[in-house]
Amino acid sequence: VANGTSTLVRGPGFNIIVDTLSAWDRDFLVESLAKLGVSCDEINYVVCTHGHSDHIGNLNLFQRATHIIGTTVSSGDVYQLCTFENNEPYRIATDVQIIPTPGHTLTDVSVVVKTAKLGTVAITGDLFEKEEDIENPKLWKEVGGSEDPQQQCKSRQMILDVADYIIPGHGPMFKVTEEMRDKHAGLFECHSSEDGD
Repeated sequence: VANGTSTLVRGPGFNIIVDTLSAWDRDFLVESLAKLGVSCDEINYVVCTHGHSDHIGNLNLFQRATHIIGTTVSSGDVYQLCTFENNEPYRIATDVQIIPTPGHTLTDVSVVVKTAKLGTVAITGDLFEKEEDIENPKLWKEVGGSEDPQQQCKSRQMILDVADYIIPGHGPMFKVTEEMRDKHAGLFECHSSEDGD
């Protein structure tokens, strides 16, 4: 989808959708889920990697699900903050966790899924716009926009270091290579001090 990616994660006893596209993608999203044999009412968790409209546009379709949007968690009329104290992830299942990956926005999160077939898959939203932004950092810094480029660089490196595959915010899934890890690790932003020196 041009507006962004939406990912269905299936596990024993749960269905998770990560990012719900824009409001104009409603029919496409519902039809895509139906092709996979899943109705909106069968989604247990909705995770939005950040609060931009092209990632949260269809939250209302999933009224039976727990909604996790950045660092907030709501289920029905119960609302709470997920503070990720002591760097503890929010765990949905043994092999599915949500971790803070700030930078694109200050409350960005990524979903990390351990699979038997692909290894570790990170669903990152706009932390990574698309695979090409590893070669061309302007794509994530300027085109995609970054509230905190230095923090985003660090979050990106952390994901590159743990993931075998990445599902970015606006492109197809890609395999992480050692060359990508090394190239990104050399970026100035990842090594500069907090005060910009």
